[in-house]
Amino acid sequence: MPSPAPPAAPDLPPAATGPAPPAAGSRLGRIDAAVHLGFAVLIVASAVRYVMRHGPADNLLVLALAAAACALYAIIAVLAQRRRPWALWMFVLVAVWAVLVVSAPSFAWCSFALFFLCRIAFTGAVAYAAAGATAAATAAGLFRLSDGTDLAMLLGPLAVGVLLTLIYDRIEHDAAEQRRLHHEVSLAQGQLAASERRAGTIAERERVSREIHDTVTQGLASSLLLLEAANRAWPEPASRRDLRQASELLRRNLSDTRSLVHELASPGLDASPLPDALRQAALQYVPGARLLVTGEPRPVAAEVRHALLRVVQSAAANIKLHASASTATITLGFLPDAVTLDIYDDGTGFDPAAVAPPSDAGGYGLRAMRQRVEQLGGAFSVESAPGEGTVVAAQLPAPPPVKLPAKGEE
Repeated sequence: MPSPAPPAAPDLPPAATGPAPPAAGSRLGRIDAAVHLGFAVLIVASAVRYVMRHGPADNLLVLALAAAACALYAIIAVLAQRRRPWALWMFVLVAVWAVLVVSAPSFAWCSFALFFLCRIAFTGAVAYAAAGATAAATAAGLFRLSDGTDLAMLLGPLAVGVLLTLIYDRIEHDAAEQRRLHHEVSLAQGQLAASERRAGTIAERERVSREIHDTVTQGLASSLLLLEAANRAWPEPASRRDLRQASELLRRNLSDTRSLVHELASPGLDASPLPDALRQAALQYVPGARLLVTGEPRPVAAEVRHALLRVVQSAAANIKLHASASTATITLGFLPDAVTLDIYDDGTGFDPAAVAPPSDAGGYGLRAMRQRVEQLGGAFSVESAPGEGTVVAAQLPAPPPVKLPAKGEE
């Protein structure tokens, strides 16, 4: 073959002898029309050249072979366009072409299209054999044209055939590697999306678990204690007080449950200033709790406010359930870029290192408080010892709101 030509026929379908490479079309691009047009131009030019150089007696057989090659090529092009098997027709075309190019080397220039059709129609050793037969027939025809004296006419087409084969194989390899990388990227994206969905589900479950623990669970536990105390003291006046407190806690739990159903909010607490909301949350469980405020109070972000409310609720419920404290003090501090919360009680205390892991019997409170604070970039700590009371401390980032310049100010 005289010189390389671009690869052809990207949309050619699976061959009759079996499926062609699955992405032959996507690998080589849509250049089949250009190759078909090039074949038509070259075979017409070759036929005209041959007719002008040979007598009518010689033209008949060659032109018949050329017409047969054109018809076979057209059949293959139509079948390829309609996604029909066409490899069997390719075998016939290669055979007819070999006879034609040996008989009339003027048609050797049309070998390019046949080479690429062979590579696309077949796979593996069959593809190499068909392309090699095309190159060998072209070499034989050109060598015959030189009367067997020009060795370059024999070796040139074979060398060009080898070169085109290497180029084609490289294109196929690069395309296959690109498809493999694309598949790996798609697979990794799918795995990442699934991982993010799982992480989101786990985070949402933990969030709902904290909300239920800090509201419904704590309130029900306190109500149960009050009802048990009323049952023991009945019919003393103190039992009626315990019943009233238990009823009030149950009403609050019902309200909190409804709030959880509606986007896990606490409308009653969110409507008041933060110090008042914290005091109200603590008094639900510890009627004698005191609130101290340091610094200049200011609004904080909704998620920070919500976390502070839940920490106070959970800590106050723990004081009521476990501490047997006579004094409970909540200190809310406003720093330039943060807000602090300290909850102190003078109860029985405990060893933080010996706290049992969460189970059906409880143990979620401290973990839930820590998760709330740390998820917002804050710090959480518990200081306690048996007989020495407990301090629960939290600090959350809370930068002051940005003040927009008034009109006319730079």
